[in-house]
Amino acid sequence: MISFMKDKLSRFRKAQDGSAMTIEFVILLPLLFYFFIFGVELSVYSIRQMKLDRGLEVSTREIRLNTGVTFTHDDIKTMVCANSGGITDCEDNLVLEMEPVDMREFRGLTTTSTCVDQAADVNPERGWSVGQQHEVMILRACYTFFPGFSGVGLGLELAKNSEGKAMMASISTFVQEPQ
Repeated sequence: MISFMKDKLSRFRKAQDGSAMTIEFVILLPLLFYFFIFGVELSVYSIRQMKLDRGLEVSTREIRLNTGVTFTHDDIKTMVCANSGGITDCEDNLVLEMEPVDMREFRGLTTTSTCVDQAADVNPERGWSVGQQHEVMILRACYTFFPGFSGVGLGLELAKNSEGKAMMASISTFVQEPQ
């Protein structure tokens, strides 16, 4: 039995068949891993975005339905984090902006979201207005996070702040209902 295995292994080692496939495999394997890592990072990013969108939408729905309650910035931030389904370090990495919208001269929020640089002093009240009755409000949540594979694939392509955290934003609108 041992001599049989030795003969088979010896013939396998001396054979020249399939050497071209080995070269192709060695060339294409890194590309295959690149696409795999890209896909994993894209999936994780999409799940985070979906959780942020859901947390913001459920929170704005709660604001619309609770007409007699005045919510503070911290109340809404806590609601978004509680409804987001477990975003990592949500309270520390989430920034909210809320402003009234003039429907006759709609300009929206600024084009870029202002995720807070964690090295600077945090000013959570940036662009914050609780609004009046029957007023359309626009609410933007900006979340920063460390990509899982920051040196390859999608993690390399995402816009990052000075700490190397990627940013994502979600926007929701609602009308301040009368009391």
